[in-house]
Amino acid sequence: MSKNKARGKNTPPSQIDKNQFNMKVVLSDVCARCRQCERGIRYLEKMSLPGAVGKGVPCILTKGKAYK
Repeated sequence: MSKNKARGKNTPPSQIDKNQFNMKVVLSDVCARCRQCERGIRYLEKMSLPGAVGKGVPCILTKGKAYK
């Protein structure tokens, strides 16, 4: 057996990660319905161009709770 084992699976989150919020990644269809934040409007404009490929944008309105 090797002494260089990976860290355990159940390690607690660091203090920095513990205080960060989670945001859902949404696609342009959600931004088209909402139209409230600048980031979403920019993403919607970018996705309206022909041939645009996107992976979504974090939505500040879906901000969840931080880790426990």
